[in-house]
Amino acid sequence: MTSIASDAVVGVVGAGAMGAGIAQVAAQRGHRVLLADAVPAAVERARDGHARAFAREVEKGRMKATDAEAALARLVYVPGVAPAQLAEFAPCALVIEAVVEDLAAKRRLFHDLETVVAPTAILATNTSSLSIAAIAGACAHPGRVVGLHFFNPAPVMPLVEVIPAIATDPAVTAAARALAEHWLKVVVVATDTPGFIVNRVARPFYGEALRIVEERLATPATVDWAMTALGGFRMGPFELMDLIGNDVNFAVTLSVYEGMFQDPRYRPSLIQQRLVAAGLLGRKSGRGHYDHRPGAVRPEPLTHHATGQQVVDRILAMLVNEAVEAVRLGIATPHDVELAMQRGVNYPRGLLAWGDAIGPRTILDRLETLQAEYGEDRYRPSPLLRRIVRDGGTLAP
Repeated sequence: MTSIASDAVVGVVGAGAMGAGIAQVAAQRGHRVLLADAVPAAVERARDGHARAFAREVEKGRMKATDAEAALARLVYVPGVAPAQLAEFAPCALVIEAVVEDLAAKRRLFHDLETVVAPTAILATNTSSLSIAAIAGACAHPGRVVGLHFFNPAPVMPLVEVIPAIATDPAVTAAARALAEHWLKVVVVATDTPGFIVNRVARPFYGEALRIVEERLATPATVDWAMTALGGFRMGPFELMDLIGNDVNFAVTLSVYEGMFQDPRYRPSLIQQRLVAAGLLGRKSGRGHYDHRPGAVRPEPLTHHATGQQVVDRILAMLVNEAVEAVRLGIATPHDVELAMQRGVNYPRGLLAWGDAIGPRTILDRLETLQAEYGEDRYRPSPLLRRIVRDGGTLAP
């Protein structure tokens, strides 16, 4: 288990957007790839999507036609996950799971895969927020299980979070990291905690924006304008939630909230819960925070600088505090926290460096003001932030 050969057979189970993307990355890097899904139609959609994706790469001049044809030829599509179909994964040196974000479903799959693959094969999960240890607990040999979290779309987004569980063999972690780097990904290592780095640290980007709208302090359009025009983010939180899917974003928030024993920092929003219940999931359903149907008119933001700056200051204070807390708890190194947020969700700068630019004292003052106003533990400053302010230090490495 010390390494995965550059021509090793790789399996991917789950042929949705994420699984299909991971399979494309592996095939482009020279692996024979088996891609399976419980829904045969999903496998066919992935097949068609791969043909279009490689044709686009050739059209854009990013791949030679012969290389695209070879990559497509390396993709093998398995229309099901019944025992006889999973048996086709026996030659795989690595299998990456990208099925529905449900712990029971993932545990069943890992249990079944372990009976098929070789003892030296690595089993990886692409979960975005569930416990790696809990998934590995379904295996007789949990040391072979590791988190390998890609970001959507996997062929485009550079970041991969490698997450060893408490029982993961260090050689498995090293092999997973080396493979992701061979696939030309930017790799960070996170501890096995809810949300890992990106999905934990980024929660206030959505949660505090939703809280601001719940309090009628600003509209979604105004928050999005503030965070892009004044904050420098590529997309505002409501635009991004509609792109991700409110169901997906809500599920991740709920997973982190429950995984953190209902810490109020991560409390989900009633607004988002109601949208999900109503089927208003965002772009994929035509409506979400915004109306995306043909001919719909986007509401105008209130482009009032003072209001917008308050929005940015509040959300940014929460984000910086979350990044500092991630460092304090050893979830990742300061370097990896900065790298993850810039390369995983395209933040305009690392949050620790951003906090230094604003001033640790200013960040602390904003949080203490919010905590005093609301009386909620949601706004408690990180003890590390307090120490840095007391000692006159900096947040960034």
